[in-house]
Amino acid sequence: MLLIAAALLTASMHSFGVVEAPVVPAVQSVAVVHAVAEVPEGPSVPRPVMTGVHLAASVSVAGTTSASVSVAGTTSAPVSVAGTTSARVSGTSSMSAPGDVTADHGRAFLDDLSSLDRADLFRADRDRRVLATAEDDPPTAAEVAAWWSGLDDDEREALTSCAPSVIGNLDGVPYAERDRANRAVLARGLADAAAGAAVKAMLGQVRDALVHEVGAPDRSLITLDTRGSGRAAIAVGDLATAADVTVVVPGMFFTVTGQMADFTNTANDLYTEQATVAGLAAPGSGNGVAVVAWMGYRTPDLSNIMSLGLAKTGADRLARTVGGLRAVRAGDEPRVNIVAHSYGSTTALMALASGRMRADSLTVLGSPGSDVRSAADLAVGSGQVFVGDAHSDPVAGSGYFGTDPGAAGFGSTVLDLTGGVDAQDAGDVFRRPVGHNDYLKPGTASLHDVALIAVGRGDLVREQVRRGERGGEGMPQASPDMYLVRPQDLQPRD
Repeated sequence: MLLIAAALLTASMHSFGVVEAPVVPAVQSVAVVHAVAEVPEGPSVPRPVMTGVHLAASVSVAGTTSASVSVAGTTSAPVSVAGTTSARVSGTSSMSAPGDVTADHGRAFLDDLSSLDRADLFRADRDRRVLATAEDDPPTAAEVAAWWSGLDDDEREALTSCAPSVIGNLDGVPYAERDRANRAVLARGLADAAAGAAVKAMLGQVRDALVHEVGAPDRSLITLDTRGSGRAAIAVGDLATAADVTVVVPGMFFTVTGQMADFTNTANDLYTEQATVAGLAAPGSGNGVAVVAWMGYRTPDLSNIMSLGLAKTGADRLARTVGGLRAVRAGDEPRVNIVAHSYGSTTALMALASGRMRADSLTVLGSPGSDVRSAADLAVGSGQVFVGDAHSDPVAGSGYFGTDPGAAGFGSTVLDLTGGVDAQDAGDVFRRPVGHNDYLKPGTASLHDVALIAVGRGDLVREQVRRGERGGEGMPQASPDMYLVRPQDLQPRD
């Protein structure tokens, strides 16, 4: 896997990995020892980033074609370096094969990253092992925030400009820096003649999603991962100052390539509705709202809809996203609201029951349920779990993945989405949402209720009068939703 390089051997490493160094006396130091597989150099093959481990070492380098590193301990293993150079490392960390070294994680990963010069940062940004650590197994947001605050302006500039794919996806880095980094990656990918058609289509959707009308709130690109089916997150409004931040989690069939622009426009609709009702927010809660169109996990298609594996991965990523917001806004945390649709509600419920994430409110729309049995099991404000079930939505209330969060006894508030006049909003009339994909459309009672909840005024929403258990007498019977499955959704994705 990783890593990342530094002092020893780097300065004298040339195009084919040949180490050329003068004889120097042995010194006591902390070294990062590099190991590189033999990879041919050329215009189409980027030079790999060195892998390495921190070792407290007594280092001796002799001659121009070989090097050895002695480390206190009893085990040793050779490390092959591309080219004609060979190196041997002996120490307390055993290696079973040449080039097999332990990857750094957590704060060590960050410290190694900031020790690189610009050339190595540039290579790190294109090394899939480095990206896998940054995007799949990153340091905690608190570690990242502390590390970033300890860097000087030149170090931050070098990291953002030379390793934008890494910096743009590290929760805990300020959002303005992540936006700048991810836009650079976006521009680079769109201009890359060697990029495949699938990647170009994905990036085209992200580019279109960032476009907004004059006078509309700014949009910032806070996540961009082009691997596989891709991940992206776009914030509408200012995450650095907003008093109320809402994260919208999508359900099945949503992809960056297929829906990122539409999904971001939906977030913009929610932003507009929240801004409209923001005057009703509780006194002393600050000003401003922001909404995140969070396509930060792979959603299922018909080939894997029966599995909860994607929801578990999504729950982990969602928890990191919210943790990043809290780390960046430490001392000035906003009210955090999660709005989750369909399979996204299963993901959000799992995240909020994991012990790794908390929210001020949770609103689930068209939920197929989860293994969470009670609102008391969720790290959510008291009385702040809301459930929306649209008319003729065959997924809502199904309990397909376990307990229905709108069931009697779960402890949630089931929203009355029948529409009509809202006396709290100067007699405005809201229509009834219909089907599985209508919840956040402008003019619906559900969009209005979600906005009220997100500014801390869930007390103003109307609760559905329940007649016994869900699905019993008086509950509308679900009919097939023709918009639930579309022809393009029948093709499995990678």
